[in-house]
Amino acid sequence: MKTNGSAPNIRRVVLGPIETNCWIIACPETGMGMVVDPGGNTAPLGAVMTGMGIRELTATVNTHGHFDHVWGNGELGVPTMLHRLDAPMLLRAVEVAASYGFSIAPPPAPSRLLEDADEVRVGHLCFTVIHTPGHSPGSICLLGHGLLFSGDTVFQGSIGRTDLPGGDYGQIIRSIRERIIPLSETLRVLPGHGPETTLKRETATNPFFPRS
Repeated sequence: MKTNGSAPNIRRVVLGPIETNCWIIACPETGMGMVVDPGGNTAPLGAVMTGMGIRELTATVNTHGHFDHVWGNGELGVPTMLHRLDAPMLLRAVEVAASYGFSIAPPPAPSRLLEDADEVRVGHLCFTVIHTPGHSPGSICLLGHGLLFSGDTVFQGSIGRTDLPGGDYGQIIRSIRERIIPLSETLRVLPGHGPETTLKRETATNPFFPRS
């Protein structure tokens, strides 16, 4: 992954009834921005993006395809990206949301299907896709600039649930062991729900992290 000296401007806005962390990423040098996991009505994002100096929103990235992470995809009017293995979930997002008592607009078809090691760029910023299946077949994390957007793979003190269709507990543990733990312990971990943490803290204290 190649980056220059740009440092991203990051804001968290908690959206929707499932309290999903929507992360807004801004490139301060170019005024371009990207949204990760718009999990509800995106109306509150406008003022936040203006305050961050974002002049152009370029993309939405979903860390996975569950309805509480794709809820606002269609409201932002920009290209959307998610891993190809979770693309079928978009076809059922309205149905699944309804089964929980929620009504959402059908999300648009993704503009780009991501694969492991792909790069996602916004202005001068660059993030690498890390495929971390387990919570869902196409769960990903985004790595770059000292940050790990962990979706529902890693939370502070916990991990994503694996009892939903497509979930696999053994697989999420392998993803953590093989794809997450080897990363730099200095990373800030910005999850899909709950407070941010660090990889150092989770490696030392998270009861679900494998120790061997």
